[in-house]
Amino acid sequence: MRTRNGGSLQERIVALIHERRLAPGAPMPTEPQLMDLLGASRNSVREAVRALQALGIVEIRHGYGTFVGQASLDVLTPSLAFRVRSGPGGGIRALHDLVEVRELIETGLIGQVAQIVSGPRIAALDALVTAMDRDLEADRAFHSLLYESCGNELVLQLIGLFWDVYHQVEPALGPPEERTAEIVVNHRRIVAALRARDPEAAREAMRLHFRDVKARIARAEARPVEALTEPV
Repeated sequence: MRTRNGGSLQERIVALIHERRLAPGAPMPTEPQLMDLLGASRNSVREAVRALQALGIVEIRHGYGTFVGQASLDVLTPSLAFRVRSGPGGGIRALHDLVEVRELIETGLIGQVAQIVSGPRIAALDALVTAMDRDLEADRAFHSLLYESCGNELVLQLIGLFWDVYHQVEPALGPPEERTAEIVVNHRRIVAALRARDPEAAREAMRLHFRDVKARIARAEARPVEALTEPV
């Protein structure tokens, strides 16, 4: 819906947040105030606010009011998973592309990590590798902890987003493969390179890790097409 002052109502609410420099967690103008400021009806304002809530831009706390949200990339998980599952070739090519983007990010950063990672963080990473034998989430935690020292929150959210989407659609690649030992070896190689403070060895270890992931996707791609749109 366009307002009398131009732009969609959602766009104007976002512009208002920026104009007033409202930080995440700050209270939003009340519904009547938004109606007056934007020249819109109550129903239109409510509809726009609900749409922004779905994007994580605003947060509705029932009984307390509406606040500026964190706009976490987690809200993109369903749409990105849908995009992957609906892609050409049953979605397998799109899954490959997703993994390739993540590989570019991680191999680009791991050399930096090798130069700044602390001893206690290496020990924590080592403990997470040990936990991978029994806990799938330890893999996600490993990659998150790996890049915390870079101080780039967007990177952490992107890696988490890609990890979540991959593991949502992974079962559709075919029968589960027992890869725990291989996963542990790959991650121990990364930790060893970090412990040696060797950026190039760290990059190579990360490339080998993703090579194995992409090999599994390639095996699925070589089989008769099984659409990733099937329930998982």
